[in-house]
Amino acid sequence: MSARETVRQESSTVRKNTIGLDQGAAEQSIDALNADLAAAYVLYHQLRKHHWTVEGAEYGQLHDWFGDAAEDVEEHADEVAERVVALGGVPVSGPAELGAHAPVEFEGADVYGVRTTLTNDLELYGDVIELVREHVSLVESLGDYGSGELLRAYLETLEGDADDVGNYLADDTLVRGSAARQG
Repeated sequence: MSARETVRQESSTVRKNTIGLDQGAAEQSIDALNADLAAAYVLYHQLRKHHWTVEGAEYGQLHDWFGDAAEDVEEHADEVAERVVALGGVPVSGPAELGAHAPVEFEGADVYGVRTTLTNDLELYGDVIELVREHVSLVESLGDYGSGELLRAYLETLEGDADDVGNYLADDTLVRGSAARQG
């Protein structure tokens, strides 16, 4: 069976949408949403990696938080992908395509200490938040208020999670490190 014979829509095409959005506006929204989708999966995989590899005194709390945060990102990614389809596009998928469309960087395969891990996450959250904010303005300027609403909900989750990471990085803690014991 030839894959070419079974293709219903090529990944780079945009069909007429059924929601009444202008074709040009839909194409621009799809590009923005696909970038958000790819960025979401970079964030998702980094959070999953940290869920798997976190160690230390805060292991239980952080392990759970990373898992919950990753699930939240995955849920929003699914909604973004479904919106791309509603607009007549094809969501980016697969490691190569996601990597090619991602406007943010994964920290890499190495494992870091908890404070560095969280600092890397806060930086990535900041990059994704900035991207999503730009895309809220873009899609709404195109009259795509449905995508704007979807991205606003995602933005609220991202901002809440970034605030959590910032709180984890706060200097005030009950856990004493080896430097505190020596002093």
